[in-house]
Amino acid sequence: MPRDTLLDRFLRYVKVDTQSVEGAKDYPSSPGQRALGERLAAELRSLGLAEARVNADGIVMATIPATAPGAPAIAWLAHMDTSPESSGKNVVPVIHAPYDGKDIVLPADKSQVIKVGETPGLAALAGTTIITSDGTTLLGADDKAGIAVIMTAAAELLRRGKFPRGPIRIVFTCDEEVGRGCDRIDPRKIDAACAYTLDGEGAGLIENETFSADLATVTITGRNIHPGFATGKMRNAVRIAGRFLESMPWQTLAPEVTSGRDGFMHPYVIEGGVPEVKIKVLLRSFVTAELAGQARLLRTIARAVEAEFPEAAIDVAVKKQYRNMREHLAREPRAVALAARAIEAAGLAPELKSVRGGTDGSRLSEMGLPTPNLSVGMHNFHSKLEFACLEQMQSAVRVLLGLARLWGREKPRRGRR
Repeated sequence: MPRDTLLDRFLRYVKVDTQSVEGAKDYPSSPGQRALGERLAAELRSLGLAEARVNADGIVMATIPATAPGAPAIAWLAHMDTSPESSGKNVVPVIHAPYDGKDIVLPADKSQVIKVGETPGLAALAGTTIITSDGTTLLGADDKAGIAVIMTAAAELLRRGKFPRGPIRIVFTCDEEVGRGCDRIDPRKIDAACAYTLDGEGAGLIENETFSADLATVTITGRNIHPGFATGKMRNAVRIAGRFLESMPWQTLAPEVTSGRDGFMHPYVIEGGVPEVKIKVLLRSFVTAELAGQARLLRTIARAVEAEFPEAAIDVAVKKQYRNMREHLAREPRAVALAARAIEAAGLAPELKSVRGGTDGSRLSEMGLPTPNLSVGMHNFHSKLEFACLEQMQSAVRVLLGLARLWGREKPRRGRR
């Protein structure tokens, strides 16, 4: 039987509906994630990794054994779920080969057009193999491109037998898209010097910095009464919420008006009624210490608005979310340095990138497992205009093979295996 190709794997995986569900109590939040996990574990066992398994939380774990005694273990991670923002049911992948360099009209919904003028880097992919959906769903390259890349690299390492390497942990996680990708991960069980999430766009990128993030919940307590008898008595929390939002510095500290290394405060949920309103506000900065200043600003606004609306109360509660991975990658500088060398060996120019968001690597790094993020050829993720470039995925496989070789020459740091 001929070996699976990278494209074979990718097309097979995107057809499994693994869309995660926001707010679900179950883990994983959708049954398709566990179904895909069982398939992946079976495929890993067929490659020779007899201990590959799906644990009680739906997470796939396996280890490619070492051929270089004493070399540090590393880990490769990707997530099985797709975004809840667009349907992932009945995905029909469409191959455009060779891509002609023009706008791509998706066949089942011709209103869905991937436009060269609106898609940075698309024109440069002329002549490559582009995979899209038919326009009725997302594609699922985020992150099934990462899964296909890892599976293909694993198959190649095992085929080559004595390819020098330390142990390589393979981990496929659940519910990354709804912020729960690390909820059931124990870095001690992964037991690696560092990890790499294969969850980035394009080719050659190393995402080694993310925002630090907190979540502020603003609770406005008013006073309700029948509007016909409200004179001098009602304190309308909805109206007060409008005043609070108006007082926020949306002209200078909002995602709509910031870029690069600017932080922001982003109100994204408002719910309630006259007696009470809750506003959820994302606090984001590349400098962790600035989050406290953003929280103080919200509380200052709250006091000022309370002065305008006596007998109403405004509470600002702040919850920690994640921290800039760069602060933690310094513990294991080889994680980024060897990734850059592997990218160069794959014929690409490495580019360090700061992410205006967070990744599973943010939390894993903070939990003690330094984890930068690497490119896997995905583009326009979370939308029906999502696409993947096969040649960029192939380059990601070469990067992983290079990482295996480079780490196979390293010695463990004191205190690690």
